[in-house]
Amino acid sequence: MKNKAKALNGIFSVILSILSLLYIFPVVMILFNSFKQENSITTDGAFTLPTAETFDGLTNYVNAIGAQGFLSSLGYSLFITISSVAAILLFCSMSAWYLARVKSWFSTMFYYLCVFSMVVPFQMVMYTLSATADKLKLNTPWNIWVIYLGFGAGLAVFMITGFMKSIPLEIEEAAMIDGCNPIRTFFSIVMPMLKPTLVSVGILEAMWVWNDYLLPTLVLDIKKYKTIPMLIQYFRGSYGRVEMGPMMASIMLTIIPIIIVYLLGQKHIIKGVAAGAVKG
Repeated sequence: MKNKAKALNGIFSVILSILSLLYIFPVVMILFNSFKQENSITTDGAFTLPTAETFDGLTNYVNAIGAQGFLSSLGYSLFITISSVAAILLFCSMSAWYLARVKSWFSTMFYYLCVFSMVVPFQMVMYTLSATADKLKLNTPWNIWVIYLGFGAGLAVFMITGFMKSIPLEIEEAAMIDGCNPIRTFFSIVMPMLKPTLVSVGILEAMWVWNDYLLPTLVLDIKKYKTIPMLIQYFRGSYGRVEMGPMMASIMLTIIPIIIVYLLGQKHIIKGVAAGAVKG
């Protein structure tokens, strides 16, 4: 039995390794092309490795940063990501605390509505969302976080509520006996204990918001505001020509930050997902 189990584990390891390489391959090719000359990408093809003749150094990265307002788009993406994730963590953790501690028909219905929102396709609401965002003036980078809060609340409430049910109620009761009001109890006692789940939720939501293209395109005014994914989609060089080299470099500049965030917090993601989905 042990030999059979080892053989199966070996087969699964090989299969998963091949799948991992298939997922990594496009990123590696983008990285190689970001160091190639423009003519080499268009004539030799995107699947050739850079040579001494076609290697262009950091020229594409310099052109990508200096062209078409890359820094302003980076600023918009950073602000939208930080504000959206902060709002999701704050409001959803408070909601999850209420849902885990208050047993009523309203809390139960609200919880299942949050869970149901995770399975509703975005395409079903995107047209009404665009019109509603225009009416409520949510079509700027400074207040689009309200929309992200609504779409990100389902996953956040589900995970945090599951973790909250594993925290003993006696800890909060002891804090209230010592004179803590509900607000102080939440921020001083409950929120520090939610750290594993908050970190995992924050990383997952940050990856989603940072890489999101469809929602900002529907809501924001493209002529005034472009996030990083929108900038890459509409990347144009001189005379409206698509410059493949700088575009590949801009894609890498977009990928690297979120990869670093994920690698630094992957252990928290695993702990948070397990705690929020299994317990309670």
